[in-house]
Amino acid sequence: MASATFKYLRQNKLPHIWCPGCGDGIIVGALLRAIDKLGFSKDETVVITGIGCSARSNAIIDFNTFQTTHGRALGFATGLKLARPELKVIVITGDGDGAGIGGNHLIHTARRNIDITTILVNNSIYGMTGGQYSPLTPPGSFATTAPYGMVEPAFDVCKLVAGAGASFVARGTVYHVRQLEELIGQALAHKGFSFVEVVAQCPTGYGRRNKMRSPAEMMKWQRDHAVTVEAAKKLPPEKLKGKFLTGVLHREDRPEYTEMYRQVIARASQEGGEE
Repeated sequence: MASATFKYLRQNKLPHIWCPGCGDGIIVGALLRAIDKLGFSKDETVVITGIGCSARSNAIIDFNTFQTTHGRALGFATGLKLARPELKVIVITGDGDGAGIGGNHLIHTARRNIDITTILVNNSIYGMTGGQYSPLTPPGSFATTAPYGMVEPAFDVCKLVAGAGASFVARGTVYHVRQLEELIGQALAHKGFSFVEVVAQCPTGYGRRNKMRSPAEMMKWQRDHAVTVEAAKKLPPEKLKGKFLTGVLHREDRPEYTEMYRQVIARASQEGGEE
């Protein structure tokens, strides 16, 4: 990680507790570099997490941070953003925490288009809580709760969030770290609900059960299966089979929730004053 980002780390909380080869550290590094480029101060930035491996990021990031209950980070973030709309609120969550137990909060936060940036780490597994399958575990994969292979289809969480109303949706990978840093920067600069899915590796909880024992092998899989949105436009459908798209998948401008809410308060105050 570049030395410029050291100022955003709690040095007394290092070293981190992630497993060797985990993708979470790379994601945190990309986030900190994006924040540094945008010039956000520590005091104006809040990072909220739920429960899981990704949630441990708030122990080492030196912003305003707090860890919430499992799957509820976006609910807490919504309350904070409504109370303090001037703050830059960021949620870091996992595929189980964010799309599983927290799935209902995810779709309704997207529907409201509240100005929160959510980074969802998709490592295809409930990592910290026991290696269970998540809504993003690929069919045929093995997990502690799928010892004979996953039979359920996986969400395309980016399509889910875009369909729910998010105004910025992107996908990156841990392997393509420079692209990831740029996508997170765009998400942070966007006004409205912004969502970045990050395809990451979990060699401990997922890889060793699915014949990908080394982190390098898992990152090579990301390299070989990711296709940028721009490149995909030039490829025939058969070339895209088994691949996933990276880049900005959806972007639109529409009213942001806290601004509309303040307008409601102003109208209510005016009508109350007239009475």
